[in-house]
Amino acid sequence: MADYKDPENTILIELKDGTVAIELLPDIAPKHAERMKELARSGDYDNVVFHRVIDGFMAQTGDVEHGDFEDGFNLRRAGTGGSSLPDLPAEFSRIPHDRGTLGAARSQNPNSANSQFFINFSDNHFLNGQYTVYGRVIEGMEHVDKIARGEPPMNPDRMLSVKVASDA
Repeated sequence: MADYKDPENTILIELKDGTVAIELLPDIAPKHAERMKELARSGDYDNVVFHRVIDGFMAQTGDVEHGDFEDGFNLRRAGTGGSSLPDLPAEFSRIPHDRGTLGAARSQNPNSANSQFFINFSDNHFLNGQYTVYGRVIEGMEHVDKIARGEPPMNPDRMLSVKVASDA
């Protein structure tokens, strides 16, 4: 295992091509960072698909309600759910949506983020101040770049496992 600066605030996402390490930003977005660790520790993120992946923009996942599917019906619904936990209030900051940052997906309501998140493929500064940034990829962005594209992808990639580095 790699030596991470803060293993308690580092998330390890196992993809088909390798591991992606994400440094959470608990000083910037404490509620979002805590939620990601809670869902990782409960196993809720394991086997969840990337249901919306737009080339040059971002890869979205984390629908723990509909994202672990074995049939086409749930794939069509993926992206419409969250977790059984309450929605989170926005934790907007001055951290820009740069390539590799982790953003909280939400509905039109800024306080509706729950379990879904996206990883930016490129600098998406038009999202600044509108979506909570609560982490950044520190290793494995090349694996994120290989995630199957589509809305939803024909054969979606999954987060095989998601763990907190201090537990791994």
